Amino acid sequence: MVSDEGAGRSGAARAEAGSARRPRGRPRSFDRETALEKALLAFWEHGYEATSVSDLTRVMDIGAPSLYAAFGDKRSLFDEVVRVYGARYGSFAERALAEEPTARAAVGRMLREAATVYTEPGHPHGCLVVHAAANCSNPEVEQSLRERRTANIVAFERRIRDDIATGALPADTDAGALARYTGAMIQGMSQQARDGASREELEALAEIAMSVWPRAGTPTG
Repeated sequence: MVSDEGAGRSGAARAEAGSARRPRGRPRSFDRETALEKALLAFWEHGYEATSVSDLTRVMDIGAPSLYAAFGDKRSLFDEVVRVYGARYGSFAERALAEEPTARAAVGRMLREAATVYTEPGHPHGCLVVHAAANCSNPEVEQSLRERRTANIVAFERRIRDDIATGALPADTDAGALARYTGAMIQGMSQQARDGASREELEALAEIAMSVWPRAGTPTG
C-alpha cells in the first residue's frame, strides 16, 4: 500500500510532468515575421514620426498588447525594423564595397543598384533610413539614423583611402570630400525616387556622378 505521503509525491510528480508538457501562456496568434514586414513597410512609407502605434496595430493586424508583448514599444519595434531593412534591402552598399576591386567600381555599382532598389515595385520608394528621419522629433531615433548614415560615409572614406595608398586614386584626392559626395548622391537618389524618378533616370544620374570620379594619374586640383 502506498502511504499518503508517497501518494502525494506521486500526484505532484504527475502534475508537474503534465504542466511541463503543456505550453505556458497563450500561443501567439499571428506570424511575427509577417507582422514585422508590415511594420517595416509602414515606417518606410510614412517615416518614424508619422507612424503611430494605432497605425502599426492596424497594418500589422494585431492588438496593442500583442505588439508590446512581441516587439516592445514603438521605438524597439523601429530599431528591429531598421536592422531587418539593412539586411534585406540596404545591404547592396556593403556588398559592393566588399566585393569590388576599387572604390570607384564599388561606388559605381552601389549607385546603379540604388537606382534599382529605390524604385522597384512592391515596397515604398527611396531609402527607409533616409526617409524615416524626416520631421523626426525623437532625438534618440534621429541620432541612431544619423549614426547609420555617418557609418556609411566612414566606410566610403576608408575604401577611398585604401585606393589612394595603392595608387588606384591620385595621391591628392580629398578622401573625406569624395566620401561625402558619395553619401550625398545616395541620399539624393533616395529623395528623387520618393519624388517619382524612374530607375532609368536615376541610372543616368549615377553615370553623371561617376563621370567626375578621379582616376589614377589624373590630378584632382
